[in-house]
Amino acid sequence: MSEDSVNGVTHRVLLLSLSVIALYGCQDLAIRDTSSLLAPSFKQSEVLGFVAGLGTTFAAVPDLVAMLRRRSSAGINPRMAGIMGVFQIVWIYYGLLIASRPVIAWNTVAVLINFLSVGAYVHFVRRETRQAKG
Repeated sequence: MSEDSVNGVTHRVLLLSLSVIALYGCQDLAIRDTSSLLAPSFKQSEVLGFVAGLGTTFAAVPDLVAMLRRRSSAGINPRMAGIMGVFQIVWIYYGLLIASRPVIAWNTVAVLINFLSVGAYVHFVRRETRQAKG
């Protein structure tokens, strides 16, 4: 493993550890009302939330699609997608706290998109490195 990848892993573990410690200290932030998340009726504000979330959630899709079509990591910044993915997990937790279906749904989809982007980036970088060596 190269020194850069070890540093990257170290930074991710440190960030995750700090996040867990911060959340552990917030015991009053327990999720209490999950039954309202499964209620079949939607409030007008939730409909607006789903519409608003649509645009922000899928904003990262063009970069992912372009990377997959090019089959190259060129021009992609995986740090942004990784950071967004981590903080969207916090948004999911927040959505559970306030029992907001739009916040939970769109951020769950966004986490998947951002982590797919990071995974595709890592795949193409490894492939490009192997091709450069071979």
